[in-house]
Amino acid sequence: MRIATWNVNSIKQRVDGAVAWLAERKPDIVCLQETKCVDEAFPRQPFEAAGYNVAVHGQKTFNGVALLSRFRFDEVSKGLPGDIDDDHARFIEAVISTAGGALRVASLYLPNGNPPDSDKYSYKMKWMRRLLAHAQGRLKLEEPLVLAGDYNVIPTAADARNPEAWRGDALFAPRTRDEFRALLHLGLTDAVRATTDGDGLYTFWDYQAGAWQKNNGIRIDHLLLSPPAADRLIGVGIDRHVRTWEKPSDHVPVWMDLAIEEAKR
Repeated sequence: MRIATWNVNSIKQRVDGAVAWLAERKPDIVCLQETKCVDEAFPRQPFEAAGYNVAVHGQKTFNGVALLSRFRFDEVSKGLPGDIDDDHARFIEAVISTAGGALRVASLYLPNGNPPDSDKYSYKMKWMRRLLAHAQGRLKLEEPLVLAGDYNVIPTAADARNPEAWRGDALFAPRTRDEFRALLHLGLTDAVRATTDGDGLYTFWDYQAGAWQKNNGIRIDHLLLSPPAADRLIGVGIDRHVRTWEKPSDHVPVWMDLAIEEAKR
């Protein structure tokens, strides 16, 4: 089974590219972020025509997450638990039946947090602690779990072309990286780093200052796996060539293959 994550940075602007990428990579499940539209405005038809079920949690012009699946959703829940007053559309989770039991997949868009001396950073830290608590509860189910999305976290210096340029940024702040490590210490596995320690594995290049042309990238889009999912990890890929397409997102898709036997679709 192939599962992918991609911050599309406005789904309405990327429909053609997203459909082309689906035809090329053929993922079974896709986690999308920054869809930037309300649920009713999400362009379902092209994705449904390509054979995907669609679940969305959006808001106007900001945030927004979605799931595409070749399989029926057994359950869908919207919003990260832990704060009933948080109205940001940043988290959606679904359960999908496989031949071996339930597979749980979440698409998340973690807050950016900049500037780090503002309320925005406090919100980022609170959101990460809520994610930690949610992950703890889900791990107790001992089922394959995938927490995929734009984490807005550069985990280590190896995940940036120029780490010194990010020293004062919320994405690379020590507290940010500590909270990310806390997720890993729960027993979650970073799919990319489970397969390679290599440098130059970036998922985001800013539109400004020729970042793409200079390969001044960072890795902030992650696939985190529970132990039952990590045990089934076969391989991982980053489709950086998508950044060269017409009207690209500033992020590119990250995907992995899991040895999970599919149930009937």
